[in-house]
Amino acid sequence: MASSSPTRNASPVVTAVLIALGIVLAIVGVIYLIDTAGHLPSFFPGHQAGSTHHHTKHALLAFVLALLAFIGAWMSAGRKTSH
Repeated sequence: MASSSPTRNASPVVTAVLIALGIVLAIVGVIYLIDTAGHLPSFFPGHQAGSTHHHTKHALLAFVLALLAFIGAWMSAGRKTSH
């Protein structure tokens, strides 16, 4: 039984991209919570000029997607186990 050194599940680039995506999505979630629909950047979904409504569902979705990206980064950074 030869023992080999454990290797990563995915390349470090994939892990770095998932971490960056998670950070960006978390920032987007904070922006949705802080700004009203009228003050959102025009390229954000839910932008409505002059509206005072907050998009809490958009913020919640952004936070959930950020969490999933962080979980994916954690899983991709793990080591393979040999059986």
